[in-house]
Amino acid sequence: SLSERWKEQRARNEEIRRRTNVTDIAQQVAKLKWQWAGHIARRTDGRWVSKVLEWLPRTDKRSVGRPPTR
Repeated sequence: SLSERWKEQRARNEEIRRRTNVTDIAQQVAKLKWQWAGHIARRTDGRWVSKVLEWLPRTDKRSVGRPPTR
């Protein structure tokens, strides 16, 4: 049928990127993100970025209701 032939003729994104030598933007962003994470992990100067990456949230539950007044 016509629709089956149309599906066969469609080019996939991977094939187009391979022919044009263009990298996938999602893969490029993921690669740069990991490179930045490694760059930050090697820092030892105590900047806020490394402090945020090492931060652990509180595990205990907060009490229910209005906070006490001072």
